[in-house]
Amino acid sequence: MLNPIDLDAVITGGQIHGSVPGQIHEGVPWWVAACFVTVTRTGALAVAHDGRSATGRLHHSFLQGAINAHHFACEVADAGATDETGLLHAMSALGGIPGALITTSGDGPHTVTIRLYGADGRQVQEDTGLAAIRAMIAADRVPIPVNATCKGRIVALADLVGADR
Repeated sequence: MLNPIDLDAVITGGQIHGSVPGQIHEGVPWWVAACFVTVTRTGALAVAHDGRSATGRLHHSFLQGAINAHHFACEVADAGATDETGLLHAMSALGGIPGALITTSGDGPHTVTIRLYGADGRQVQEDTGLAAIRAMIAADRVPIPVNATCKGRIVALADLVGADR
């Protein structure tokens, strides 16, 4: 694994959490997203962030990981900047799909938190996916697309909510 992290320290307590720079770098959300899509075996995912500059780069990395997850061709609804309520509403409006929210706190070295949600709107825990995600990353088994036709796509949430699904 290039640029490894302390997985036990970062993926803990029902979330992915750590300082940027330091514990979390731009590869981490990519790895987590690709593994999350694979663990949930989903073809659709909603992703949001808190709108702070530090989360923008990590949000983009998460989107790229999700669309590049193995052969799932995941359609990722980019909910942009919103809070947990907005993300959960988007997940429900899109038919009950999994989701992720990336937030930060602090003014210096930021503390980043990535929360993953199942299709039921509950936060993913150790036994519902985090342990599997950690194990995939630790074993350097982050899924990548088999070929270009297996790659997913990113769609603005507004385009999906307005569309007939």
